[in-house]
This record gives sequence, C-alpha cells and structure tokens, in this order.
Amino acid sequence: MMPFRLSCLVLALALAACQPVTSGADRPNLGAEAPPGAAPGTCWGKKDTPAVIETVTEQVQLTPAETDAKGGVLRPATYATVTRQAILRERVTTWFETPCADVQTPEFIASVQRALAARGLYTGQITGRFDARTRAAIARYQAPLGLESDTLSLDSARRLGLVATPITE
Repeated sequence: MMPFRLSCLVLALALAACQPVTSGADRPNLGAEAPPGAAPGTCWGKKDTPAVIETVTEQVQLTPAETDAKGGVLRPATYATVTRQAILRERVTTWFETPCADVQTPEFIASVQRALAARGLYTGQITGRFDARTRAAIARYQAPLGLESDTLSLDSARRLGLVATPITE
C-alpha cells in the first residue's frame, strides 16, 4: 500500500510542476501610472532614485571657557555632540515613455533579445520572455543613454529599430 501512495504523491507533484507560472517579471505592469499631462494612450515607466542623506556629527560649544587676567583657564568650555542628517541630493522621479503592454508580445520580446544579442549585451536563449537576463541586458543598453532602468523605454526600442520613429515635419 505504501508504494502506491508514494507513486500517487510523485504523480501529483509532477502534474503540479506542469502548471504555468505567472510572473510579474514576464509582462511588466506598464501604463498603470503616468506623469501629469501625459498624452492619452501612452504608457510610461518610472524610475525612483532615492535621496542621498549624510549623517553629520559635530561638536557645538555650549559655553565659552572662562579665563583669568593672565590667560589661565578658570572654567573650561563645555561642548555637546550634535548629530543631524543633511540631504546631499533630493529624491528624483524620472518618467520615461515605454512601449505599451499590448505591443510587448512574445514576438516583440524575442526581437528585443535578438537586438541586444547583436550588440553583445544579451547572451541567453531567445525565449520571448522578460526574464532576469533580458532585463539585465536592457539595463546595460540603457545605462550609457542616461536611463538606469531595466524597463525598456520607447526611445531605446526605437534606437534598437523595434518601434517606428514618428516623422516630424
């Protein structure tokens, strides 16, 4: 009886492993937020850069030293240690336009992977999924362009030749 239960358990685990895993990393939630004044029908990504804060510790004189006429110290100065935080750089939110989710099909993502592979930035298999390797390659591509994000920007998609560039007259 025990081998039957064990084989049922193994079969159940094997079948459970066949279920598709839904991951937010495959299809980013694009277009859920947009900056004020964004055109309708556009999709946006957001990169928050945290503030840089420095802790400053300094000695502050509470009372000066008392001296006699000859310069001898009657009572030394008193000090207190004061610790405060100073903001060196404010928090910055950077908005950038992205290809909308309906464009980001497995075929489009595979094209992103091929374009990044052609530039030596992506070395994984062409899967058509926004996996960790793809996101890392996107981040490496965009960093020299001034965007520290692993979410593909519309500008990057255009530079990669994957999205049409509008003609301005």
